Parts: sequence; C-alpha cells; structure tokens
Amino acid sequence: MQLHVILPAESPATDIHELAALAQEAERLGYDGVWLPDHLLPPGPYGPEKYGGVYEPLTALAYLAAVTRRVTLGTSVLILPLRDPLLVARQAATLARMSGGRFVLGVGAGWEEYEFDAAGADFATRGARTTSALRLIRQLHESGGGPYEDAFHSFDERAVFQPVPEHPVPFLIGGNSNAALRRTAQVGDWWQGVGLGPREFAGHRARLRELSGGREIRAGARIGWDDDGRDVGRDVGEVREEVEAWRAVEADHLAVWFGSPEGDGFLRRMRALAEAVGQGDRA
Repeated sequence: MQLHVILPAESPATDIHELAALAQEAERLGYDGVWLPDHLLPPGPYGPEKYGGVYEPLTALAYLAAVTRRVTLGTSVLILPLRDPLLVARQAATLARMSGGRFVLGVGAGWEEYEFDAAGADFATRGARTTSALRLIRQLHESGGGPYEDAFHSFDERAVFQPVPEHPVPFLIGGNSNAALRRTAQVGDWWQGVGLGPREFAGHRARLRELSGGREIRAGARIGWDDDGRDVGRDVGEVREEVEAWRAVEADHLAVWFGSPEGDGFLRRMRALAEAVGQGDRA
C-alpha cells in the first residue's frame, strides 16, 4: 500500500517555500506522493475544517515538481466543473512533462453551491460536466487534437493540442457517492474515498469493481491525524494501527493529513508515522 501526504495548504500564512520543504521531507522519508486541495472562492475562510487550498494547486504543484524527484504529485481534489477543461488539459499535460510523468489529476464534482454561483457555473449539471471534461482531457492527451463532440464541447479536426504527454495523465476521482463510483468506473484510474472506515471502504470498492467490470482501478482513501483538532490525544501507535487496518483491506493508497501547518506539529507527526510504519525503508 502506498502512503501519501496531504500538504497543509489551508492557511494564508503558509509559505510556498514551507510547502516545498515539507514535500521534500515527505520524499526523503519514503512517502509515495504529496497532494494539494482546491477551493476557488469559498463563502468563508480557508481552513482545515471545511475549505482547504489557499494556493491554486496546479500552479503550486508545478513549483513542487521542480524541487522533488520521485513522489507522485496530485490534486485532492480539483473542482473540475468550475474550470475550463481545455485549460486544465494543457495544465495537466504540462505538469506531466515538467514532473517526468508524476502528476495525477484528482477531481471532484464539487459541493459548495456558492462557488458555482460566483463562477457563473451551473451547479445542477456539475456531475455531467465533470465526466464530460474528463473525457475531453483524455481525448486531447491521447490524440493531440480533434475532432471531438459531446453535449458540452465541440471542435473539428483542425484543433491542435500540445504538449501531448508521453502517457495520458491518470485521473483520480474523489467521493463516496454512487455518481462518483460510476464516474470512476467509466473514466477513472484511481479512486479516493473520504470519511470512510476500512470496512465501508471495502464495500465501496466491491461496488466499484462491479461497475467497472473488473477493470483495474487503484482504490484508496484519505485519513487525518491532528493533535490540535478532533483527533486530539491520538498517539502514533494508534495511527499506525489505523494504517495497518487499511493495509489489511488491501487499499492501494492512503493519503494522510497531519494537521495545521502552524508550529512543527505537521512535520513531527509526518516523521513519526514514517518511522512507525517503516516507510523510510522504501525510500
């Protein structure tokens, strides 16, 4: 099972150089990937409770690509129907080139209606638009242009797309709903459950396998360890047991958020878990 890190990008006080140092340390410790969240214009302050993602994640990941060499770089998750899919296709392809193929485009359909209203995007069709955008991005990454047509996008054979990545950028679909599972089965390469326990995850993964007809999809989840929040009092032994519980249900990947970037708590917990599970042995 791969172990990943959700970087702490929730506070406006967080410096991009601090995020870069944490990404480099995660790589040194043997973690397999680092991820950034996304909210475009939330109706409240950025923070760990609800709205993560002070930095625009694709731009920030381009910076992290330049200071790391091995770790997967991804979004967990980009609110895709708020963005122009043609632009996202180019950003993703550019990140894939810049990182040597290490970028994974993690997406969700979104849930905060305020952001859709502010962006002039249709909240009601967000699911269909997400699936459409993913199909369009995959088409451009595989063919380098047109023709293409669906209910939301259309261009003919004159359309030219560059840069074409060496391999199409993998898609991670986030979410626990039936719609998210169906979307993963149709167009996804990875799936990430949120707020699930290992037993619930196993049920969702079984449903995903049924929907995908057995097509190989890397299934995993997100968890948190925050001494300053709801998980106060948990020690590294308890978190190690939780990680092992995920390993026992054969999750392919597990992303961990280690709490607030303020002080040294995030770094301390990230190091403690790597040591507890022997992650550095795999670096």
